[in-house]
Amino acid sequence: MSELSYVDSGTGAPVVFLHGNPTSSYLWRNVLPSVPGRRLAPDLIGMGASDRPPIEYSFDDHARYLERWFDALSLDDVVLVGHDWGGALAADWASRHPSRVRGLAFTEAVLKPMTWEEFPAAGAEVFRALKAPGVTDLPEVMLPPEYADVYPTPASRIPLLRWARSLPLGGSPAEVVARIEKFDGWLASSREVPKLLITFDPGPDTMLTRPMLEWMSETFASLEVVHHPVVAGHHTPEEQPGLIASTLTAWLARVRSS
Repeated sequence: MSELSYVDSGTGAPVVFLHGNPTSSYLWRNVLPSVPGRRLAPDLIGMGASDRPPIEYSFDDHARYLERWFDALSLDDVVLVGHDWGGALAADWASRHPSRVRGLAFTEAVLKPMTWEEFPAAGAEVFRALKAPGVTDLPEVMLPPEYADVYPTPASRIPLLRWARSLPLGGSPAEVVARIEKFDGWLASSREVPKLLITFDPGPDTMLTRPMLEWMSETFASLEVVHHPVVAGHHTPEEQPGLIASTLTAWLARVRSS
């Protein structure tokens, strides 16, 4: 059975940090030390130091492996923090295990099926190319420099390419769009679960445009939005870890005391 590698530090109520594409749990290295509680950050299957089995690396694959990880560690009363696809996986797991969730926090997360028109123009051009038939590798130039050694070969980048091709744009892939729409319904109705969205002034590769952020603010129940008027691109935990940590710490104090 393939296993997930993970970071586990601190004591107390669990806070689980989920990374996205094309990173690993290393994304959270400068956030974790300043957040109270038991901090856990897994590497998704096929990513970071986790095993790389011969699977499709679909959203469903990642969700299944992550579910086994939560169960193996008997995690309950969990606060989940998600970036990019980590936000989608957090919302998906929470929607299926609401009794085990204390709260959800997101930054630059995949939480909405998007039209090509509302996605940033530069990003749309890149993802149209990656979704084209016959593409077999995610170009190394798309890797943040901190992760070049983690994914040095085309074979190691297969999960990254599958994630890129799974981005819900223009109604495709249909199975991912359906899954996101399902957990969006839960995010919209779960008033008992506090939610946090951390935003920054947009950088050149920011994914969440103002209309997408406004949609989330209007749609998700019990959502608090904390905006920092400093620039950050898509990889916010790399660029602004101190502000993310301090925002999470203040929010967690309120969530845990309620």
